[in-house]
Parts: sequence; structure tokens; C-alpha cells
Amino acid sequence: MNPSRVDRANLKRLTDLPNVGGATARDLRLLGYLKPDDIAGHCPLDMYERLCKITGEQHDPCVIDVFASITEFLDGKPPRPWWEFTPNRKNQNMKDS
Repeated sequence: MNPSRVDRANLKRLTDLPNVGGATARDLRLLGYLKPDDIAGHCPLDMYERLCKITGEQHDPCVIDVFASITEFLDGKPPRPWWEFTPNRKNQNMKDS
């Protein structure tokens, strides 16, 4: 969902989260998350590495940014576009690019 449309009071489905559409929701379900509350407190990099292992492929590192946007939002911060997380990931050398 577009971050500007997220309603914190109405988080029932994974696609109610910021930056989550159908493909990301499928990835989250592969990781065992069935509802938004299941994701709270998890590490975006760990989530990404598990996804790569489960699928047997190296996903785009921007997936880390999407996961970071979700976990930060679930920690109580405002919803933000996933690309705002890219510079921080690159500065921390978390999966190059």
C-alpha cells in the first residue's frame, strides 16, 4: 500500500502495510508472517536473508528497504516510502546496491 494511504487503525492484511503489494505479501507469507502483527520486532536484514534462502535466489537488495519500512512502521513510526531507507542500507553496507 502507498504509505500515504496507510491507516494504522486498520491493519488486518499484509497489504495494509506501507509499501506492501501482492508480491511482497507473498514473500512475507513465505517467511511465515500471516498478519501485520507477526512481523513486529523482526530484523529486516534477517528477513531478507531468510527469503533468499527459502526461495534459493538472491533478491534485489531493495527488498531490505521494504522490510525496513514495514518494521519501522510497526515500531510506531510514521509510514515512509521504501526508497527513503536505501541510503541508510547503502551506508551500512547491507547487501551492496
